[in-house]
Amino acid sequence: MRALLFALLFMAVPASAHPVLMISIDGLRSKDVTDAPARGMKLPNLRKLMTDGAWADGVRDMLPSVTYPNHTTLVTGTSPALHGIAGNLTFDPLGKNMEGWYWYAEDVKVPSLFDMVHAKGGKTLAFCWPATAGSLSISDNIPEYWRSYSPEDVKVVRAVSTPGLAERINKIPGTTFAATLGITLESDVARAKAAAAIMAADHPQFSAVHLSSLDETEHHYGPDTPQARTNLEALDTIVGDLVAAARQAQPDIVVALVSDHGFAAISQDVNLVTAFVEAGLVTLDKGKVKDWRAMPWYQAGSDIIVLKDRNDMAVKEKVATLLKKLAADPKNGIAGVMDRAEIVKQGGAKEADFWVSFAPGFKAGKALTGLLISPSVDKGTHGYFPDWDAMRSTFLIAGPDVPKKALGEIDMRDIAPTVAKLLGVSLPRATGKPLF
Repeated sequence: MRALLFALLFMAVPASAHPVLMISIDGLRSKDVTDAPARGMKLPNLRKLMTDGAWADGVRDMLPSVTYPNHTTLVTGTSPALHGIAGNLTFDPLGKNMEGWYWYAEDVKVPSLFDMVHAKGGKTLAFCWPATAGSLSISDNIPEYWRSYSPEDVKVVRAVSTPGLAERINKIPGTTFAATLGITLESDVARAKAAAAIMAADHPQFSAVHLSSLDETEHHYGPDTPQARTNLEALDTIVGDLVAAARQAQPDIVVALVSDHGFAAISQDVNLVTAFVEAGLVTLDKGKVKDWRAMPWYQAGSDIIVLKDRNDMAVKEKVATLLKKLAADPKNGIAGVMDRAEIVKQGGAKEADFWVSFAPGFKAGKALTGLLISPSVDKGTHGYFPDWDAMRSTFLIAGPDVPKKALGEIDMRDIAPTVAKLLGVSLPRATGKPLF
């Protein structure tokens, strides 16, 4: 009996646990890495992670395929319906939250990798990782956060970061705390340099670093443009330097390279709210929303439709009829409409009653009045239904105890349990499973 008990205990404990560095390149499409040679892309460091370990041919994102829900899935192994981060922007039909995002860790309703490593006494690092502001489980935390898009934001982010961390970064040669904030290539360079120094000093068990310049470049110029290619090749160098520094500091570290969504080219906005105003579902006063019975919720390549009263069958039928009519005309740029049952099946936001995904070349607009279709300022975006191949994101992982194998196409919910296994922790609410 004692031998059997010992065997069971031995099986319950991982044979070895490793520190893990998770690097996210926001907006990195899977094929840009897996097909890099054929596409004329020079990505030696990303390709080395791929050939040295396990890699996915594509990662199927969550609904919606935008940054904050998917970054939360990457560290929880659950869908937005469970983890609670429904989109980037919070639902704010009257504009009272001033386009606030899901910045705060308290909005995440399930345990994350940060929480589980912390619970076992391990140190953690998060650098501009979405939905981490105010986390009590992150030892060194600089959350992604902003309010005014001005230099005052440096003070704001310092205030919500781990006390003293900004001052430590200001002492790192070649960078400053202020330089690490933002969505430019220069900020990614500074962020990676600061993260490497923190890892060398603190040896966290789990580190997560979010690099965001590619996403911004693809929004501004479109995917697979000369600007996007140049940005990605520069990021390859940044990743190579960060990985080398991490391995020098922690030789047994496992590196996971992830992204949150793919990207698609666009040229037109679909200002769905204007149709809801015309149908009497949204009431305006002096150019602002005064009241609403059903409201589109911006998700870039899609719109969630929220009913003020889910039990109001007359409004629900009116919305269904309106969406069916709009979708019937290809000029309106609507690729598909989900009802509540399908949203639940796909793990989308609990608040959603309908979900509208736009067609290639179209994205959601925010205009309250004017034309339904208008030219888009952006040249690229994401947020479409996850079944679109263009939305496939990236997963590469290399290091001790990682097999060299092609994983095929995977579900994003499987990434966090895979990382948890390597860390020697469990994620009790995860619905995904380890990939190896």
